[in-house]
Amino acid sequence: MTTIIEQAVQARLIAPAPRTDSVPVTLRYDSGDPFAVRIAFPPPATLEGTEVSWVFSRELLAAGVERPAGVGDVRIRPYGLDRTALEFHAPQGVAMVHVRTDDLRRFLRRAQSAVPVGLEHLHLNIDHNLDELLRDAA
Repeated sequence: MTTIIEQAVQARLIAPAPRTDSVPVTLRYDSGDPFAVRIAFPPPATLEGTEVSWVFSRELLAAGVERPAGVGDVRIRPYGLDRTALEFHAPQGVAMVHVRTDDLRRFLRRAQSAVPVGLEHLHLNIDHNLDELLRDAA
């Protein structure tokens, strides 16, 4: 059985001074994809005017709340005493948001209770994933 955890959090969109906007974002963890987390930004917060989601590793999020982590499209690091900065790098530019670290830790605890770290492989449906790959190749 798949467990899905969603948590709404406030993210402060960092923009050129003096403007910073708070936007509601949704963190999502699906035990059917146990290594990944998703963050979804609502249409008003995006240039395209449509919801935008980023997918990255749960391990990256856990590391980033403690120390700078990531070298690719997603980079996460502590910011001040109670916030975590998430940077999203795309060809169109870089977006940065700050989220309360306590909110991220609460989300990670909930994900950990659904699928403990180190046991992700027990939640992978390899036969189903292989069927999906082969069906697309045929």
